[in-house]
Amino acid sequence: MSEIYLEHVNITVRDPEVTAALYSKLFGWKIRWQGTAIHGGVTLHVGGENSYVALYTKGDFEPAADSYSHVGGINHIAVVVDDLDAIEERVRKAGCDIHSHADYEPGRRFYFNDPDAVEVEVVSYA
Repeated sequence: MSEIYLEHVNITVRDPEVTAALYSKLFGWKIRWQGTAIHGGVTLHVGGENSYVALYTKGDFEPAADSYSHVGGINHIAVVVDDLDAIEERVRKAGCDIHSHADYEPGRRFYFNDPDAVEVEVVSYA
């Protein structure tokens, strides 16, 4: 049986290039693809070799309510790293609001909100 894994998640942002630059700076990711998308929008894929985040915009959208308050909202995306402290320092220097540190089995983690209010969990199992 072949391995089954999550390849990507697609989220709406104000400016895919700005968000991709932030994620690249924080996680060392690269832009994998970019181009036109559904409903006259554009999408930019940023990530690693086996997975990525698709960043979509069409330019005329309404900000969503708190994702934890409605069905279908993405509550957060999670990124696994080896050196949690080093990434936390990068996130601080990037000016993102860090919150909700936790240390429980099987790892340590913290959360931050990117400029589009997408919550990102950063976790280390090292």
